[in-house]
Amino acid sequence: MFLFIIRRIVQTIPVIIGVTLAVFLIMYLSPGDPARIMAGEGADPAQIEQMRENLGLNDPWYQQYFRFVSDAAQGDLGSSIRTNRDVVNEIFDSRFWITVQLAILGTGLAVVFGLIVGIISATRKYSVLDVTLMLIALFGLSMPNFWLGIMLIYFFSVNLGWLPVAGWDTWQQMILPTFTLGTVGAAIIARMTRSSMLEVLDQDYIRTSHAKGVSERVVIYKHALKNALIPVVTVVGLQFGSLLGGAVVTEQIFAINGLGRLIIDSIRAQDFPMVQGAVLVCALLFVLVNTIVDISYRYLNKRIDLS
Repeated sequence: MFLFIIRRIVQTIPVIIGVTLAVFLIMYLSPGDPARIMAGEGADPAQIEQMRENLGLNDPWYQQYFRFVSDAAQGDLGSSIRTNRDVVNEIFDSRFWITVQLAILGTGLAVVFGLIVGIISATRKYSVLDVTLMLIALFGLSMPNFWLGIMLIYFFSVNLGWLPVAGWDTWQQMILPTFTLGTVGAAIIARMTRSSMLEVLDQDYIRTSHAKGVSERVVIYKHALKNALIPVVTVVGLQFGSLLGGAVVTEQIFAINGLGRLIIDSIRAQDFPMVQGAVLVCALLFVLVNTIVDISYRYLNKRIDLS
C-alpha cells in the first residue's frame, strides 16, 4: 500500500506540470499588461518599461514559466496587483476554506441523495417509483447551476421569505447554495448507483445469498452496495472537482466571498498573479482528491491489486 501511494503521488507530477503550464500560458497569452496596470494610468512609457523590467516580463516566456514554477514550489505565488497582498495569504485567509466548505457540503448532499435514490431505484427495478425517480434525476441533471440558484432564491427567499438570499455566515445561508451546487451531482450519482447496483444484483453470489435465506437488507447493504460503490466513488471524486468549478457560478449568484468569486474579480481586474495562484490551488486540490479516491479502492474491494 505504501509503495502504491508513493507511486501514485509520483504519477501526479506530470499532471501538475501540465496544469502549471496551462495556467501560465493562458495568462501569458491573455490581453492586458500587468506592468501598465501596476504603474497606474498616469505612468509614462519609461516608467511602464521599468516596471516590466522589474517584474521580469521582458524575459522569454519559458524563463518566466520556470520562475513561476520555482517560486510556486517554494510557496510563493507572487503579490496581487489589486491589493498588493501576498497571493497565498489572500487565497488561504478565508476564501479558500469557504469554497472547500461549499464543495464538501455540495458533495455530501449529492452522495446522500444520490445513493438513496439509486439504491431505491435498483431494488424497485422498472417500477413506477423507479421510473419517477430516474425522471427526477434526469431533470436535475439537465438544470444549469445558475438557473437553479435563481429559482431557489425566487421561491424560498423572495416569495416565501424562509431563507436569506446571500452570504455564508450562518447555516441558513448555506442551504440554498448547497442545494444549488449538489443537485446535478446527486442526479449523476443516483443514475450511476442504480446502474452499478443492477449489475451487481445480477451476480451469482447475490442469488446464492438469497438462496441461503440471507435477509434482503443484508444482501443489499453488506454485499451488493459495497461492490457497487467502486464506480460511484470514482464519480464522487470527479464531482468534487466539478463542484469546485461550479462554485464559481454559485458564489456569484449568492454573493459568497469564496475562491470562485475571487477568481472572477481577479479576471475582471486583470490581476494575473491572483488568477494563476487561485486556479493552481484548485487544480492541485482536484489532483489530491482523485489520488485519495484511487487509494480508497483497496478498502472497498480487497481483491483489487494495487501493484
